Amino acid sequence: MNDRVVALVPCYREAARIGDVVRRVRPHVDAVVVIDDGSPDQTANEARQAGAIVLPHAVNRGKGAAIQTGMQYAIEKGYDLMIFLDGDGQHNPEEVPRFLEARRASQAGIVVGNRMGDVKKMPLLRKWTNQFTSWVLSRLAGQPIADSQCGYRLLHRDVVPDIRIETSNFDTESEMLIQAGRRGHKIVSVPVQTIYEGQEKQSKIRPGRDTVRFFKLVWRNRRR
Repeated sequence: MNDRVVALVPCYREAARIGDVVRRVRPHVDAVVVIDDGSPDQTANEARQAGAIVLPHAVNRGKGAAIQTGMQYAIEKGYDLMIFLDGDGQHNPEEVPRFLEARRASQAGIVVGNRMGDVKKMPLLRKWTNQFTSWVLSRLAGQPIADSQCGYRLLHRDVVPDIRIETSNFDTESEMLIQAGRRGHKIVSVPVQTIYEGQEKQSKIRPGRDTVRFFKLVWRNRRR
């Protein structure tokens, strides 16, 4: 029996890009679900017109909360595999088959995109940050993770019951890896393209605030 695959796209204020992302990912999955995190623009309408199912948040709750909404929907609807990608164009939808093939070959619970094989276009600070956080999270998860900050990833439904998300922002993606790794789920990586053109000025990551959240997450999990 073939696995049922859903693409989950958390996004906020991505009306200019979300339609293109949805149209390009649709050929590779059974359904595309956009979690609109309280966008004040036309993100939801653009996603629907492109063929996506839209799960709206009434207010902006953070990327982690959008991820949780998407996972809950996927489980309720009986999907086996969840492909997470961003709605801002930083992830190449044509690379979805790489994740599916890596899952078939490894039977891993999580397949994480790895941008670190080609860092020529990656801003230097982000490169250093990714290397450091990946080293820390690899130790906490108990297995190597080449690019822990890449939001482009595949998750098997069997992993979901073993993760208890306490965060609601960008640190949720790190928390998922720590908990899944500690509960024995295999995590593998697959090379993906690095796309940063036109994105850096619009990054939703706030270095000060999100760095504090990361270290709080690390401290909690070290104590456990």
